Amino acid sequence: QVQLVESGGGLVQAGGSLRLSCTASGRTSSIYAMGWFRQAPGKEREFVSAIRRSDYTRYYANSVKGRFTISRDNAKNTVYLQMNSLKFEDTAIYYCAAPGSTLASTTDYSRGTRYDYWGQGTAVTVSS
Repeated sequence: QVQLVESGGGLVQAGGSLRLSCTASGRTSSIYAMGWFRQAPGKEREFVSAIRRSDYTRYYANSVKGRFTISRDNAKNTVYLQMNSLKFEDTAIYYCAAPGSTLASTTDYSRGTRYDYWGQGTAVTVSS
């Protein structure tokens, strides 16, 4: 089993920055990749970003490319999401997730159904 704990959410003005963290515990050696998803009020969960453990390959949703940066520290079993130039529409609960097995294709990284472990979420509110 893997446990994920997010932190770093909060209230920020539009144009500001926040950095989210997600620390894994448990069977961390089994973690193949880690991702971030978000869910805004009244909307479906959507993919934000993911990073592969072995070679640090990164994936981003088009809506955050150029503004968000995902990184990880394998020694600390922690993944980060640096969010710059935040917009009102970035307001959401942000969830960290990890798949329980390898992901077969690039598109799998953006599919929430391919992730088995989820954190409790951290709220990000961007004021306009």
